[in-house]
Amino acid sequence: MKTVTRISAYWKIQLIAWSTASLYWGFSAFFTGNFIWKIGLADLILDVSIGIAITHLYRNFALKKGWNKLTLKRLVPKMVLSVLILSFLYLFLIVGKLYLVRLFLLKNTEVSFITFFKTTQLQVFITGTRLMSIWVLAYHLYHYSRLEIERVKENARLSIIIKEAQLNNLSAQLNPHFFFNSLNTIKFLVLENPHSARRAIDLLSELLRNSLKTNSGELVALNEEMNLVKDYLELEKIRFEERLEITIDVNEAVLDYLILPLSIQSLVENAIKHGIEKRKHGGLLIVKVEEENNFMKISVQNSGKLHNERKNPGIGLHNLKERLLLYYNGNASFEIKEIGNETVLATLLIPSK
Repeated sequence: MKTVTRISAYWKIQLIAWSTASLYWGFSAFFTGNFIWKIGLADLILDVSIGIAITHLYRNFALKKGWNKLTLKRLVPKMVLSVLILSFLYLFLIVGKLYLVRLFLLKNTEVSFITFFKTTQLQVFITGTRLMSIWVLAYHLYHYSRLEIERVKENARLSIIIKEAQLNNLSAQLNPHFFFNSLNTIKFLVLENPHSARRAIDLLSELLRNSLKTNSGELVALNEEMNLVKDYLELEKIRFEERLEITIDVNEAVLDYLILPLSIQSLVENAIKHGIEKRKHGGLLIVKVEEENNFMKISVQNSGKLHNERKNPGIGLHNLKERLLLYYNGNASFEIKEIGNETVLATLLIPSK
C-alpha cells in the first residue's frame, strides 16, 4: 500500500504566493517587450526559491525564539527589525541572482557587479521591503489570530468549568437546607401524631430519592418539579393541618417546559418558613404557573408580611438567584414583594424556550 504524501497548507501558500509574485514580474517584462524566455524561466525558479528560503529561515528562527507567543507590544519592534534585515538579505540575493543569470545566459561581461548593484539596489530594496513586510505581517497575524481563538476557547472552557463548580457548590448548600427543614417537620409529628409521622417519613424518602436523581445544574421538566412541590406541601400539610390552605394552578400547556430543579420548591419553602409558619392561624399558599410574553411566569403567594429576614434572603432564595444568573445569564428575573393585606408575592420569570 502506497503512502500518500500531503503538502501542508504552509508550503502550498508559500509556493502559490511567491510564484504569483514572480509571474507578475515576468508578465510585466513580457508586455514591455524586454522579455527573454530563458531568462524569464530562470528568474521564476530562482525568485521562488529565494523568497521561500528567506521567509522559511525567518519562520524557523521566530518559532525557535517563541515569537508567536509574544504580545503585539513586544512583537512589533522585532517585526520591524526583522523586515529590515530580511530586506537587505533579499537585496543581495536578488541582485546577485540577476547579475549571474545575465552573465551566464547572455554572456554579458561589460558591466561589473558593483556597477550593476548600484543601478538596481534601490528598486530591489524597495521591492524586498514591501514583500517582506507583507509576508511577516501576514505570518504573525495568522498566528496571533489562532492564539486569540485558542485563548477565547480556553476562557470559555474555564468559564463553563467555573459555572459548573458554582452550580455544584450551590446545590450542595441547597439540599441540606431543604432536608433540614423537612426533618424539623417530622420532629414535631413524632410525639403528636405517629401515623402522620410515618406518612411524613415516606414523603421525605420520596423527596430524597427525587433530589438525588437530580443535578441542580441541569434542567428538569416543570411536571417533575411540581411533583416534588406537591410532595413537600403534603409533608407540610401534615404538620400545619387546617392552618395551611393550598391552591395550585398550573397551565397544562407548560408542564413539559424545562426549568431549574428546586426553583419552585425554594419559593414554596420560603413562603411557608417566613410566612405561614410565623402566623398563629396559618394562612393561604397559592402556586400559579403560566406562560406570559415568551416567559414562564411562576408566582407563589402567601399570607404574611415581608419581614427584614425576607428582604435579605437566606440560603434558599440566595442560591436560587445565583443559579438563575449562572444558567440564564441575566435573562431570568426574580422579585419578592408585599402586596398589601398581609400578603407576600414572589414572582419568577424565566425564558419559556
